[in-house]
Amino acid sequence: MAPGAQVVAALARQGRWDTVSLTDRLAVASGWSGPEEIAGVVGHLVGRWRREPTVPDDLFAAQVAELLALPRRHLRVGAPPEPVWRWPVARWTDVAMVARGLHLDEGELAWFADTGGWLRHVPDGPLGHYRRRWTASRPGTPRLIEAPAPRLAELQRRLLRRVLDRIPVHPAAHGYVPGRGPRTLALLHAARPMVLRLDLEGFFSHVTGARIAGLLRTAGYPEAVATTLAGLLVTATPPAVLRACPPAADPQPRRRLLDRLAAPHLPQGAPTSPAVANLLTHRLDRRLSGLAAAVGARYGRYADDLVLSGAANLPVHGLAARVAAIAREEGFRVRPGKTRIAPAHHRQRVTGLVVNSGSPAASRRDYDDLRALLHNAARTGPAAQNRAGHPAFREHLAGRIAWVGGGRPRRAEVLRSLFDAICWD
Repeated sequence: MAPGAQVVAALARQGRWDTVSLTDRLAVASGWSGPEEIAGVVGHLVGRWRREPTVPDDLFAAQVAELLALPRRHLRVGAPPEPVWRWPVARWTDVAMVARGLHLDEGELAWFADTGGWLRHVPDGPLGHYRRRWTASRPGTPRLIEAPAPRLAELQRRLLRRVLDRIPVHPAAHGYVPGRGPRTLALLHAARPMVLRLDLEGFFSHVTGARIAGLLRTAGYPEAVATTLAGLLVTATPPAVLRACPPAADPQPRRRLLDRLAAPHLPQGAPTSPAVANLLTHRLDRRLSGLAAAVGARYGRYADDLVLSGAANLPVHGLAARVAAIAREEGFRVRPGKTRIAPAHHRQRVTGLVVNSGSPAASRRDYDDLRALLHNAARTGPAAQNRAGHPAFREHLAGRIAWVGGGRPRRAEVLRSLFDAICWD
C-alpha cells in the first residue's frame, strides 16, 4: 500500500521536479508495494504537472490523495491512458509536441506561456509580451486594450487555426463566427413585438486561464498540455498598469475590473480572445436558448450583447432577472443599468441596427450623419473631416458606407456617389 498523501506530497516538493529526482525521494518512504508502484505515482505526478505546482501545500496534498485513490491499474508503469479527442484539434499529447507544433523549443514555449508566472510583475517593455493602453467605454468604466507583441500574436493565430477554430460554437453566437455577424443577429429579432437586450460586464476579463484549461482538457488535452496552451492565451496585468487606470463615475465596476485584470484573464486585443470567449460561453448560450424556447422567445448573442425577443406579452422583467442569474452561475455578470426593453412602438435596436421592420437597417440619424460627413469631405478635403485620426480614413469611410447602406440600396447609392466625389490626392 502506498504511503499517505501528506508524506508523498511533502517528499515530492523537497527537490527537483523530474522523474529521477522524484523517484529517489519517494523511494525512502515506507509502504510501497514495489518499484512499479513508485514509478507509476511518479509518472502521474510529472504527467499532470510539468513543473512543481504552485498551489498551497494542503491543496497539493489533497490532489495527491486523489491520485493515490485511483484504481491500481492507473498507477502501473507505462504510458498514461490515450487521450479521448472530442474534436479534430491538433493532437498534442505532451508539452514537447506542443513546442514542435508551434516551431519553438521548450524553453521558448515556457517563456511565452509564462508557466512560472514570471511576467505578472514585469512592467510593459522589451521583456513583456503585451502592449497595453487604457481607453474609455460607453458605460463609463475604463477599458484596457492588451495587444500581444508580434511573435506571441503569431503563436496565438497558429493556435486559432489548429485548435480553437476546430471546436464548435453554439448556434446562438453571432459575433466573430464565419457566416454570421451583426446583421444575422438583427435579422433573428426583426419585426418582433418585444425585444429585450442585456450586456455582460467585462466580457473578456471574466474568462480565466483555469476555465480555458478546462475547455482544453475537455477537448482531449492532458493536464500539462492544457495548462501550457491556456498560458499562451491569457495574461495578468502588471500592477503599474492597474495603478494607471483612469477614474470612473461608478467606482464599483472599476474595482471589479481591476480585480479580474490582476489575475490571468483573456486579453482584449489578442487575435484568439473572441474565439475563446465564444467557446467559453457555450453553456451560457445553451441555457439561455433553452430559457427562451420555454417562453416562446428567440435568443442570440453578439460578443457581450445578449438579445431575446418574442410576443408583446413576453415576461421581460422576470426573464431579465433569470438571465442575470444564469449568467452569474456561468461565471459572467450582467451589467447593471444596461438592460433595455423595447416594445414595437419604440425604436428597437440590435447590434446598432433598427429592427422594427423585417429588414434591419442603420437608423436615419446614422445615415444623415454619414451623408453630411461625406459631403463635407468632398467640399473641404478628407483630412479636415478625419477628426478621430483614423490611419486608414478612406477604408474607414468605405466600411461605414457598407454598414449604413446595408439593406437599403437607395441609401447605399447616395452614399457611394458622395464618396466618389472626394478627392484623395
